[in-house]
Amino acid sequence: MPTATFATNMNFPAPLAVIGFLSAALGLVGGSAAAVIFWFSRKPKLARSLATIVAAGAVLYFALLIGFSAASHATTLARGQEKYFCEIDCHLAYSITDVQARPDGHYLVTVRTRFDETTTSPQRPKDAPLTPSPREIHLLDSAGHEYAPDQVQGTPLLTPLKPADSYSTQLEFTIPKEATGIRLLINTTPAWPDRLVIGDENSWLHKKTYLAL
Repeated sequence: MPTATFATNMNFPAPLAVIGFLSAALGLVGGSAAAVIFWFSRKPKLARSLATIVAAGAVLYFALLIGFSAASHATTLARGQEKYFCEIDCHLAYSITDVQARPDGHYLVTVRTRFDETTTSPQRPKDAPLTPSPREIHLLDSAGHEYAPDQVQGTPLLTPLKPADSYSTQLEFTIPKEATGIRLLINTTPAWPDRLVIGDENSWLHKKTYLAL
């Protein structure tokens, strides 16, 4: 697991975030179902008590979700610094290794994907591959405009890696000449559970970690 000085897509421990989300979901569904059963079983006091507990748990969870998002801040990493992605374990790190900027506004950005072998446990087989989750990659400028890649060359970003493996992917972008403050954003393709995972970069109001060109 990377130390606190490492940049990741989380500002809350990933294992706790996953456990918290699953516990909250099961508690909400199970508690609500039990409250309904008690109500129709003519046990209104138990139903109301359970509904109160479920509501209090939901308020606490959303308070933590919004609180960690509010405590996050936008970060831009220097060339060569790595952004780790924590999906329970923080194995994969991404960094920019090369940038070619042309006068016509075309950028060729080389991104390295690395499986940090120091983040694995001794019990994990050294030859067991890991397939990255789907990623979104955009360039952004100081005005907040986003630019998707025109072309992707080299090793696809979904290529599995074994511990200590790495590969490079080249992405070509077209950016207006007047654009300033250009930086790269790599994040997990947003899905609905991410919005509700405490500390996840894709959760509501959470700030992002960018890579400087």
